[in-house]
Amino acid sequence: MKKSNLFTSLLLCVALVLSGCNASNTAKGTGIGAGAGAALGAGIGALLNGGKGAAWGAGIGAVVGGGAGALIGKKMDKQKKELEQINGAQVETVNNGEAIRVVFDSGILFASGKSDLNATSKNALVQFANSLKTNPDTNVEIYGHTDSNGGDKVNIPLSQKRADAVKTFLASQSVSSLRLATAGLGSSQPVATEDAKGVQALNRRVEIFILPNEKMRAEAEAGTLK
Repeated sequence: MKKSNLFTSLLLCVALVLSGCNASNTAKGTGIGAGAGAALGAGIGALLNGGKGAAWGAGIGAVVGGGAGALIGKKMDKQKKELEQINGAQVETVNNGEAIRVVFDSGILFASGKSDLNATSKNALVQFANSLKTNPDTNVEIYGHTDSNGGDKVNIPLSQKRADAVKTFLASQSVSSLRLATAGLGSSQPVATEDAKGVQALNRRVEIFILPNEKMRAEAEAGTLK
Protein backbone atom coordinates (compact mmCIF):
# COMPACT_ATOMS: atom_id res chain seq x y z
CA MET A 1 0.00 0.00 0.00
CA LYS A 2 1.31 3.47 -0.88
CA LYS A 3 2.17 5.77 2.00
CA SER A 4 -0.48 8.31 0.96
CA ASN A 5 -3.19 5.63 0.92
CA LEU A 6 -2.12 4.32 4.31
CA PHE A 7 -2.09 7.88 5.62
CA THR A 8 -5.67 8.46 4.43
CA SER A 9 -6.87 5.16 5.87
CA LEU A 10 -5.37 5.89 9.27
CA LEU A 11 -6.90 9.35 9.36
CA LEU A 12 -10.31 7.92 8.53
CA CYS A 13 -9.91 5.56 11.48
CA VAL A 14 -9.04 8.48 13.72
CA ALA A 15 -12.14 10.33 12.58
CA LEU A 16 -14.22 7.43 13.85
CA VAL A 17 -12.40 7.27 17.18
CA LEU A 18 -12.33 11.01 17.80
CA SER A 19 -16.07 11.63 17.86
CA GLY A 20 -17.51 14.20 20.22
CA CYS A 21 -19.96 13.52 23.02
CA ASN A 22 -22.08 15.73 25.24
CA ALA A 23 -21.69 13.78 28.47
CA SER A 24 -19.08 14.96 30.93
CA ASN A 25 -15.62 13.45 30.80
CA THR A 26 -15.91 12.25 34.39
CA ALA A 27 -19.02 10.25 33.57
CA LYS A 28 -17.39 8.85 30.43
CA GLY A 29 -14.20 7.59 32.07
CA THR A 30 -14.60 3.99 30.97
CA GLY A 31 -12.33 2.47 28.36
CA ILE A 32 -12.56 0.46 25.19
CA GLY A 33 -9.04 -0.97 25.39
CA ALA A 34 -5.87 1.02 24.80
CA GLY A 35 -3.89 -1.51 22.75
CA ALA A 36 -5.43 -1.01 19.32
CA GLY A 37 -5.85 2.73 19.88
CA ALA A 38 -2.23 3.17 20.90
CA ALA A 39 -1.08 1.25 17.83
CA LEU A 40 -3.25 3.42 15.61
CA GLY A 41 -1.85 6.56 17.19
CA ALA A 42 1.70 5.28 16.88
CA GLY A 43 1.17 4.67 13.17
CA ILE A 44 -0.16 8.16 12.64
CA GLY A 45 2.63 9.61 14.73
CA ALA A 46 5.20 7.89 12.54
CA LEU A 47 3.60 9.09 9.32
CA LEU A 48 3.01 12.67 10.39
CA ASN A 49 6.48 12.87 11.86
CA GLY A 50 8.11 12.00 8.54
CA GLY A 51 8.47 8.30 9.30
CA LYS A 52 10.77 9.00 12.23
CA GLY A 53 8.72 7.03 14.74
CA ALA A 54 5.81 7.75 17.03
CA ALA A 55 7.35 10.68 18.88
CA TRP A 56 3.86 12.13 18.95
CA GLY A 57 0.43 10.93 18.01
CA ALA A 58 0.46 7.93 20.33
CA GLY A 59 -2.23 9.50 22.48
CA ILE A 60 -4.79 9.47 19.68
CA GLY A 61 -7.18 6.58 20.09
CA ALA A 62 -5.63 5.30 23.29
CA VAL A 63 -8.13 5.20 26.14
CA VAL A 64 -7.03 4.62 29.73
CA GLY A 65 -10.49 3.74 31.00
CA GLY A 66 -11.73 2.68 34.43
CA GLY A 67 -10.90 4.76 37.49
CA ALA A 68 -7.81 6.24 35.85
CA GLY A 69 -9.91 7.33 32.90
CA ALA A 70 -12.40 8.99 35.22
CA LEU A 71 -9.60 11.00 36.86
CA ILE A 72 -8.27 12.12 33.48
CA GLY A 73 -11.81 12.96 32.40
CA LYS A 74 -12.33 15.12 35.47
CA LYS A 75 -9.09 16.97 34.73
CA MET A 76 -10.10 17.49 31.12
CA ASP A 77 -13.57 18.70 32.13
CA LYS A 78 -11.98 21.50 34.14
CA GLN A 79 -9.80 22.64 31.25
CA LYS A 80 -12.69 22.37 28.80
CA LYS A 81 -14.64 24.90 30.85
CA GLU A 82 -11.67 27.29 30.66
CA LEU A 83 -11.40 26.91 26.90
CA GLU A 84 -15.11 27.48 26.36
CA GLN A 85 -14.55 31.10 27.41
CA ILE A 86 -12.45 31.78 24.30
CA ASN A 87 -14.30 33.65 21.56
CA GLY A 88 -14.14 31.92 18.19
CA ALA A 89 -13.22 28.50 19.57
CA GLN A 90 -15.41 25.42 19.37
CA VAL A 91 -14.60 23.04 22.20
CA GLU A 92 -15.69 19.44 22.68
CA THR A 93 -14.53 16.31 24.44
CA VAL A 94 -13.27 13.34 22.43
CA ASN A 95 -11.60 9.97 22.93
CA ASN A 96 -14.13 8.79 25.46
CA GLY A 97 -13.74 11.98 27.46
CA GLU A 98 -9.98 11.73 27.94
CA ALA A 99 -8.99 14.42 25.41
CA ILE A 100 -10.20 17.80 24.19
CA ARG A 101 -10.74 18.97 20.61
CA VAL A 102 -10.61 22.70 19.90
CA VAL A 103 -11.50 24.02 16.46
CA PHE A 104 -10.53 27.48 15.24
CA ASP A 105 -12.20 28.58 12.03
CA SER A 106 -9.51 29.71 9.59
CA GLY A 107 -11.71 32.72 8.84
CA ILE A 108 -10.96 33.82 12.40
CA LEU A 109 -7.26 33.01 12.29
CA PHE A 110 -6.24 33.77 8.72
CA ALA A 111 -7.08 35.81 5.66
CA SER A 112 -8.19 33.73 2.67
CA GLY A 113 -5.27 31.88 1.12
CA LYS A 114 -2.84 33.16 3.76
CA SER A 115 -0.97 31.58 6.66
CA ASP A 116 -0.19 34.73 8.68
CA LEU A 117 -2.19 35.02 11.88
CA ASN A 118 -4.40 38.08 11.91
CA ALA A 119 -4.50 40.48 14.83
CA THR A 120 -7.97 39.46 16.01
CA SER A 121 -7.00 35.83 16.42
CA LYS A 122 -4.03 36.53 18.66
CA ASN A 123 -6.19 37.42 21.67
CA ALA A 124 -7.91 34.03 21.40
CA LEU A 125 -4.58 32.23 21.11
CA VAL A 126 -3.16 34.10 24.10
CA GLN A 127 -6.07 32.77 26.18
CA PHE A 128 -5.51 29.31 24.73
CA ALA A 129 -1.81 29.46 25.59
CA ASN A 130 -2.60 30.53 29.16
CA SER A 131 -4.81 27.47 29.58
CA LEU A 132 -2.07 25.21 28.25
CA LYS A 133 0.44 26.72 30.68
CA THR A 134 -1.82 26.17 33.67
CA ASN A 135 -2.38 22.57 32.53
CA PRO A 136 1.18 21.48 31.67
CA ASP A 137 0.76 17.69 31.67
CA THR A 138 -0.66 17.42 28.18
CA ASN A 139 0.53 17.04 24.60
CA VAL A 140 -0.93 19.27 21.90
CA GLU A 141 -1.47 18.23 18.28
CA ILE A 142 -2.30 20.96 15.76
CA TYR A 143 -3.88 20.10 12.41
CA GLY A 144 -4.39 22.53 9.53
CA HIS A 145 -7.25 21.96 7.07
CA THR A 146 -8.41 23.65 3.87
CA ASP A 147 -11.33 23.45 1.48
CA SER A 148 -10.94 21.62 -1.82
CA ASN A 149 -10.11 24.65 -3.97
CA GLY A 150 -6.59 24.67 -5.35
CA GLY A 151 -5.69 20.98 -5.13
CA ASP A 152 -3.17 19.23 -2.90
CA LYS A 153 -0.15 21.05 -4.29
CA VAL A 154 -1.55 24.27 -2.85
CA ASN A 155 -3.66 23.06 0.05
CA ILE A 156 -1.29 20.68 1.84
CA PRO A 157 1.55 23.25 2.14
CA LEU A 158 -0.96 25.97 3.07
CA SER A 159 -2.57 23.85 5.77
CA GLN A 160 0.88 22.95 7.16
CA LYS A 161 1.91 26.61 7.25
CA ARG A 162 -1.28 27.49 9.12
CA ALA A 163 -0.71 24.75 11.70
CA ASP A 164 2.91 25.84 12.08
CA ALA A 165 1.83 29.47 12.54
CA VAL A 166 -0.35 28.46 15.48
CA LYS A 167 2.49 26.41 16.97
CA THR A 168 4.96 29.28 16.60
CA PHE A 169 2.59 31.70 18.28
CA LEU A 170 1.88 29.35 21.19
CA ALA A 171 5.62 28.83 21.65
CA SER A 172 6.08 32.61 21.69
CA GLN A 173 3.65 32.66 24.63
CA SER A 174 5.97 30.33 26.60
CA VAL A 175 4.19 27.07 25.81
CA SER A 176 6.95 24.48 25.51
CA SER A 177 7.50 23.57 21.86
CA LEU A 178 8.24 20.02 23.02
CA ARG A 179 4.51 19.66 23.74
CA LEU A 180 3.47 20.90 20.30
CA ALA A 181 3.26 18.98 17.03
CA THR A 182 1.72 19.97 13.70
CA ALA A 183 0.43 18.44 10.49
CA GLY A 184 -1.14 19.91 7.38
CA LEU A 185 -3.94 17.72 6.05
CA GLY A 186 -5.10 19.88 3.15
CA SER A 187 -8.66 19.06 2.12
CA SER A 188 -8.53 15.37 3.08
CA GLN A 189 -10.72 15.70 6.19
CA PRO A 190 -13.76 17.84 5.29
CA VAL A 191 -16.43 18.37 7.91
CA ALA A 192 -19.03 19.54 5.41
CA THR A 193 -19.88 18.89 1.76
CA GLU A 194 -18.94 21.77 -0.49
CA ASP A 195 -21.86 21.67 -2.91
CA ALA A 196 -23.72 24.45 -1.13
CA LYS A 197 -22.89 28.14 -1.15
CA GLY A 198 -20.84 29.26 1.85
CA VAL A 199 -20.21 25.73 3.14
CA GLN A 200 -16.56 25.64 2.03
CA ALA A 201 -15.61 27.98 4.87
CA LEU A 202 -16.43 25.24 7.40
CA ASN A 203 -13.60 23.13 6.01
CA ARG A 204 -11.02 25.93 6.34
CA ARG A 205 -10.06 25.40 9.94
CA VAL A 206 -7.38 24.53 12.48
CA GLU A 207 -8.08 21.67 14.87
CA ILE A 208 -6.15 21.18 18.09
CA PHE A 209 -6.23 18.02 20.20
CA ILE A 210 -5.17 18.20 23.85
CA LEU A 211 -4.08 14.78 25.08
CA PRO A 212 -2.85 13.50 28.47
CA ASN A 213 0.90 13.00 28.52
CA GLU A 214 2.70 10.11 30.17
CA LYS A 215 2.96 11.93 33.50
CA MET A 216 -0.79 12.51 33.68
CA ARG A 217 -1.52 8.93 32.67
CA ALA A 218 0.89 7.57 35.29
CA GLU A 219 -0.65 9.71 38.03
CA ALA A 220 -4.13 8.66 36.97
CA GLU A 221 -3.16 4.98 37.08
CA ALA A 222 -1.67 5.52 40.54
CA GLY A 223 -4.79 7.36 41.70
CA THR A 224 -2.87 10.52 42.58
CA LEU A 225 -4.04 12.79 39.76
CA LYS A 226 -5.68 15.95 41.13
